[in-house]
Parts: sequence; structure tokens; C-alpha cells
Amino acid sequence: MNLNDTISGVGPVFAQGLFLSLGLIVAIGAQNAFVLRQGLRREHVGSVVAFCAVADAVLITAGVLGMAQALGDRPMLARGLALGGAAFLAVYGWRALRRARQASALDVTSMGQGLSLGAALAQAAAFTLLNPHVYLDTVLLVGSIGAQQPVPLQGWFAAGASVASLLWFSAVGFGARWLAPWFARPRAWQVLDALIGVTMWVLSALLLRHAL
Repeated sequence: MNLNDTISGVGPVFAQGLFLSLGLIVAIGAQNAFVLRQGLRREHVGSVVAFCAVADAVLITAGVLGMAQALGDRPMLARGLALGGAAFLAVYGWRALRRARQASALDVTSMGQGLSLGAALAQAAAFTLLNPHVYLDTVLLVGSIGAQQPVPLQGWFAAGASVASLLWFSAVGFGARWLAPWFARPRAWQVLDALIGVTMWVLSALLLRHAL
């Protein structure tokens, strides 16, 4: 790639990483409930948000760089993973659209008492690192898709995915008092799941086109 191609590709690649990461991270789950709980209690919000965002950024970067190195001399494996990623995103999108037909809400009322900083970070680490899906999402899926990008743009893809994580956790943690009523409304999650489903299908189509 020449310099002009690299510059013109930064925006689309950054956006692809951003929207992919948002689509994967925005879901009803224990980690989001914990960050929201800390925000509502105003307990160690900055530390918890920073830990979750940095952990995601490290895993995403390791995934992109590691997968890029592993796939560098294996074009058939790269194509196979791209096709697998496209299929995964299509199924993920279908599940999100199916969730959009059901009423559900995020509950933070049963998550215990106040926590010390150490205990809060320990729980954040458990919710983040002991969840096997985080490795599937960040290292394998985001990593394999990021590895499909031209080498000069792989860092921008990882940056977009990492920024998405930072924006989301910051919004949940620091905006908890305003977002809590929204999170408690099943209709809001249905609309969000519908948007996620469509986004995942678009990304799946782009990845499939790249693979073929």
C-alpha cells in the first residue's frame, strides 16, 4: 500500500473495528451489570472502567498482532478464518435479532454491598478474564478479522476496537445514573439488539466479500 491508500483506508478500517467491538460488547451480561452497579454506587468507577477498557485493548491488540503473524504465510488459513468469522457474525446477528423479539432488562439490584478498591478490581478481573467468550471475541474473532487488514492499517483496526470498549465502559460507568432507567427498559434493549443484528450482518457481508 502506498501512503495515500493508507491514509484513505484509516477511517473505514477504524470504523470497522469500532462497530465490530461495539456489536460484541454491548449486551446484557455480568460485566456490564457490574460496571453499571459501580457507577450507580459511585464506587471506584474510574478504576473499574480503566481496567475493563485496558484489558480489552490488550487482548484485542494481542489478537490482531498474533493472528496477523500466524496467518502471514498461510493465505488458505486466513481465508478459512475469514469465512468462519463471517459465519460467526451472521449467526451472532441472527441471535441479536432474535433477542430483539423478546423483552429483557439489565438487573443490578442483586449484586451485593459496597466494595473496597481491591475487591472491585478483583471482581472486574473475574468478570472480564474468567469469561471464555472474551477470548473468543477479542483474541480470535476481532484478531482474525483485524489480521485480514493491510499491515499498515492493522493498528488502526485494533485502535477502533479498543476505543469502542473505552467509550462503552465509560458511558456505562460514568453515565450510570442517567442510563439506569434506560437499561431497565426492555424496549430499549430490543431496539439496541436490532441495531446490533443489522450491524453484524453488514460486517459479515464485508468480511465474506474480502475472503472471496
